Amino acid sequence: MRMTHFDVLNTKREDMADVLSQPVSKGKKRSRETTPEFTADSSGLLSEDQFLCSICLHVFTDPVTTPCGHNFCLKCIEMCWDNSDQCPLCKEKFAKRPELKVNTTLREVVDHFQTKRGLEKPENFCDACTDMKVKALKSCLDCGVTYCKLHLEPHYNVKNLKKHKLINPVKNLDDYICQKHQRPLELFCKDDKMSVCLFCTEGDHKNHNTVPLDEESELKKTQLRETLIDVRQMIQDREKKIKTIKELLELKQRNAEKEITDSVEVFTTLMHSIETSQAELLEIMEEKQKAAERQAEDLIKELEQEIAELTRRDTELEQLSHTEDHLHLLQIYPSLCSPPHTRNWTDISIDPLLSGDIVRKTLSQLQKCLKKELTKTLNEKMRETELRRIQQHAVDVTLDPDTAHPYLILSADGKQVTCGDTDQNLPENPKRFISHAIVLGKEGFTSGRFYYEVDVRGKTEWILGVVRESINRKGEVTLCPQNGSWTIILRKGNEYKACSGHSILLCLKEKLQKVGVFVDYEQGLISFYDVDDRSHIYSFTGQCLTEKLYPYFNPCLNDGGKNSAPLIISPISKTE
Repeated sequence: MRMTHFDVLNTKREDMADVLSQPVSKGKKRSRETTPEFTADSSGLLSEDQFLCSICLHVFTDPVTTPCGHNFCLKCIEMCWDNSDQCPLCKEKFAKRPELKVNTTLREVVDHFQTKRGLEKPENFCDACTDMKVKALKSCLDCGVTYCKLHLEPHYNVKNLKKHKLINPVKNLDDYICQKHQRPLELFCKDDKMSVCLFCTEGDHKNHNTVPLDEESELKKTQLRETLIDVRQMIQDREKKIKTIKELLELKQRNAEKEITDSVEVFTTLMHSIETSQAELLEIMEEKQKAAERQAEDLIKELEQEIAELTRRDTELEQLSHTEDHLHLLQIYPSLCSPPHTRNWTDISIDPLLSGDIVRKTLSQLQKCLKKELTKTLNEKMRETELRRIQQHAVDVTLDPDTAHPYLILSADGKQVTCGDTDQNLPENPKRFISHAIVLGKEGFTSGRFYYEVDVRGKTEWILGVVRESINRKGEVTLCPQNGSWTIILRKGNEYKACSGHSILLCLKEKLQKVGVFVDYEQGLISFYDVDDRSHIYSFTGQCLTEKLYPYFNPCLNDGGKNSAPLIISPISKTE
């Protein structure tokens, strides 16, 4: 026994309201716990249930879309509106009954779906047949009639009829004919964005910019293909973002496990009285990890939803880009000419590193009950943890020969630089430094975090850091943040300074052998580390970074061989 439309509305209102929002799955099985009919079959097609009218429970016939966004068969909704001018699904009331037109895009999707599924597609029959209807061959826009092969014969033989415009048979023939002049819609008015007939160009559209319908259709097809490319790129970007989030989550898990292990090792050296603090620390760290996992799950779910929507749009655009129905394409084009609204994922990520602030806070609470020697041991452990976290952002830096001063000699692998005594015969290059013995790294950075290490052993003078791309390369420049440089310097063998407008003397326990340079672009942070001592040297904080930054190397003059040792970009030896 067939259910009435009122029964359907009471039992399946929520499911059918978004029936068309389910995308075509590409190789993945989608499911909904409460409505198994929303699953895709093994061929990757949607099920027939997703194209059912929620009133008659049959596949859409002449589907229409209400202003509130729901879809019904034309006759079904008209039947419902005989009693009430409101949407049967969401109950939105309309002060004036909307004038509904057939959703040609949805009708074409339904027909395409039925064809793909091997279902019978509604046939168009000859209007001229009086007895048994015969399948139509063509529709004549001049006659306003659809003909079978037999009744179409005069259009091939009669002189005047040969001039008539024939198209593939359509059910909605009136949509292709100007209702005012009863002439074929053969032109497109660019001024009014609508299809018109020849007679229209002598009246309301006189002196308007009109072009043949097929010409405008081809133009819109080209634009649709461009939109299709954009949509597919958005899908790829989001799939890549999902992969990145998963990788960062795994890295965060490994770091969390390492942090926990180190913390346990520290706390095992403490008295039994601080075991409670250890348990609290572990609980906080585990909760942070759970929060990160929940965040990742939410982001992945949102990305998958956007991919689903974009995939649905991809399917629609793919079908429209191949349609020969020019009028239909122009009618539906405004609603599909741009990608659906999606979130900007560029700066959304998961920090894979566990904040050291948790450990530091716990340790600060315990310092009052720790002995001086034990406190020292703990601080050393924290320095190791901080450097290990920063080393996770290590990048492969290679020297750029196009920027090197003519005095500088670069190794074949681009990892070492020394200063010679004479100019080399190098080609002119706008990127090359000519006033100071400077060379930059090849790759610049405009976002995120990066870290590299430089071996400075054996040298008596050097300058290291990062500079912005627009730094003066042809003349004198004072090294300071205001001029786009963030550097530290060694002079006279043991005098270390930070170049911050006025030199800031750095007090170090030991001579530096290897320097670590760390940049957090978004935070405006540039920090320097003693890699061997695993200690912090100096940081520029709160910097406004707007340009691309490049690693900066200045081995300084040879000084008669006293400063002949090279600056060496070291492979990162991560502290275990």
